[in-house]
Amino acid sequence: MSRPDYLLSAWPWRSAGYLLSGAALGAVVLVGLVTSLVAGGVLAVVLVGLPLLLGAALAGVPVAALERYRLRLADEEPARDPHEPPGGPGLRSWLSFRLRERATWRELGHALLFAGVLWPVDALALAVFLLLPLSVAATPLVLAVAGEAKVLKVWLVTDWTAGTGWGVAGLVLLAGGAYPLGAVAGARAGLTRLLVAPREAALGARVVELTRSRVRLVDAFEAERRRIERDLHDGAQQRLVALTMTLGLARLDAPPGPLAEQLARAHQEAGAVLAELRELIRGIHPKVLADFGLEAAVADAADRSAVPVDVDLELPGRFSQAVEAAAYFVVCEALANVGRHSGAQRAEVGGGYRDGRLTLRIRDDGCGGARARDGGGLTGLADRVSALDGTLSLSSPPGGPTLLHVEIPGEPAR
Repeated sequence: MSRPDYLLSAWPWRSAGYLLSGAALGAVVLVGLVTSLVAGGVLAVVLVGLPLLLGAALAGVPVAALERYRLRLADEEPARDPHEPPGGPGLRSWLSFRLRERATWRELGHALLFAGVLWPVDALALAVFLLLPLSVAATPLVLAVAGEAKVLKVWLVTDWTAGTGWGVAGLVLLAGGAYPLGAVAGARAGLTRLLVAPREAALGARVVELTRSRVRLVDAFEAERRRIERDLHDGAQQRLVALTMTLGLARLDAPPGPLAEQLARAHQEAGAVLAELRELIRGIHPKVLADFGLEAAVADAADRSAVPVDVDLELPGRFSQAVEAAAYFVVCEALANVGRHSGAQRAEVGGGYRDGRLTLRIRDDGCGGARARDGGGLTGLADRVSALDGTLSLSSPPGGPTLLHVEIPGEPAR
């Protein structure tokens, strides 16, 4: 409405169309609701009227659908349907699901408000800001047809000078009324959106969908990690084992000399590559984690740590693969950082399960001063944990100690 070309745009007429259709639809809704409630109340004694009462309870659903469609006249932003699809097929499932939805009862409240209050407001705004100025602006036309005109049923006009003046005044009133008409239509559309298509519901649905997609991505990532680990374990590792054995046998059969020395070096290199591959496989998805769970995998990581580690981890059972993998790699990365940077003499890994969350605490007595930096290992761990809706906090004052606290929501397997 603040645009200079508002009067020349389609918005005044769209506002008028929105209010006009609202007045017509509201009258129909009022008649329908009154008919359903009265007939249902009278016939409910013999159970015949129950379908009518049920229809009245669900009357807000089709009315809200029409209102979301009508919103296009006054609001260009799409109006999302807040209803979720029913859990099963059939009319009974649909009715049961709809009657339990909050959106259904909010839409019923909107239908009652629409039938009792809103459509008379629409009609009044149309009458004051559109029909009255139009009737005044039509004075010259009425004068030309009937020979006289009664402006607003009050002032009698019989000459063309006065008729022309009233016509001009009517056009001015019509142009001025376009602004309050647009304001009423905008307020009316805003209230309707709040009741039948709230932006918070759309945002909530978007958050739910993003959460689900994030879970699917995490699951797909873990499945891909397991596939790579399986391919390396069953393919490349077995070939390297066979190569190492072949080189060992060739080394035994070769006579002493330069060839035997080259075979010995090749055998040692193949063994080193095999050891690195096994370490890589363990880093991708350790077999101990897949077979025995998080407690055993953390104990194995502590045994392989360069710094002595005390483990105090008590869990009620196995968790989902994504949760166990994230927790395990947090522990491994934290212990690796302790060994490389902290100068610690000892470290501790503790945790458990409480209030629906798996908790981990990794503590060391090193020099402290650890910080999360862009692209660093701690940032990567935080991203990995947050992908599961978890949290990671770090306390590492200069001089130590350093404490890494992790919480990941999840339910243990029954």
